[in-house]
Amino acid sequence: MKNEFRHIQTAHCENGVATSLLKYHGFDYMSEPLAFGMGSGLFYIHLPFLTISNGPAISYRTMPGWIFSRACKALGVKVHRKKFNSESAAQEYLDQKVKEGIPVGCQVGVFHLPYFPSEYRFHFNAHNLIVYGKENGKYMISDPVMENVTTLTEQELLKVRFAKGPLAPRGHIYYPEKFGEVSEKLLRKGIISGIKRNSRDMLYIPGNFAGVAGIKYTSRQIRGWREKLGERKSALYLGQIVRMQEEIGTGGGGFRFLYGAFLEQAGGILQNDQLTSVSEDFTKAGDLWRASAVQMARIYKGRLSEQKDYDESADMLLQIADIELEAFRKLNKMKLT
Repeated sequence: MKNEFRHIQTAHCENGVATSLLKYHGFDYMSEPLAFGMGSGLFYIHLPFLTISNGPAISYRTMPGWIFSRACKALGVKVHRKKFNSESAAQEYLDQKVKEGIPVGCQVGVFHLPYFPSEYRFHFNAHNLIVYGKENGKYMISDPVMENVTTLTEQELLKVRFAKGPLAPRGHIYYPEKFGEVSEKLLRKGIISGIKRNSRDMLYIPGNFAGVAGIKYTSRQIRGWREKLGERKSALYLGQIVRMQEEIGTGGGGFRFLYGAFLEQAGGILQNDQLTSVSEDFTKAGDLWRASAVQMARIYKGRLSEQKDYDESADMLLQIADIELEAFRKLNKMKLT
């Protein structure tokens, strides 16, 4: 059985699942930047009490699942989610949805995805893909970060749906249901609420580890790592930051570019030139995130090793924090209608 479904390639998996499933159900105006912005996806957090692969735990986006849930809520769409303790129950439920002709999102682990290049397979369990059909015993897969659709056998899909470790998916399946009116009024309201929530998250979350304050926290840590940890371990920590930014689905500079694209699109929909202007600030921040990754990668590879090189990396993050602070202040003060 194969259902009609249009594959859309996107920069990030959860954005892509949200975009594809909402488009499938009639939200023709949906795009990846809109899904990301309405879902208030931009974020920053540095968790000092948690390590990933023996390095700092940093994310440049909001919690997995929140982008899709928030975007759907803004559009009056209810999302059904289900996890399982049994692999057989998870497969039975998925097969039933396929028979009903309902494309579904699945949370999976990346490490055992056979169509991923080997250099991109790592133990990350918050990847998202869409199952939209089944043919000759194989599931039809739309993975938004891939150029084309692919297939997985029953065993291959079960293995990644029940990957072990942090954020273990436990067969997590989700799909939109109970749709509200598809209207421009609802879209405008969703854009505004997404901007206001994202501004609040980046400016006003208490503590020193999240939002703009979190970027400054990381800057302070980088400045002291060489003396505290030694050259080898501090270089590995910087390498981990680059990996979290550029390879794992936490989306560093790329998400800043995506948010800039959202604001530009939102400016057109709301007929607000101020949003278009602020979008340029996030493009500038994205450029600096990418430049900081290059600087940190040079230290990690041993091409740079002096304290001044760490200080330069820390200074770049402070510059980014200042740009994002001012940009979100502008957004927070705007009267959007």
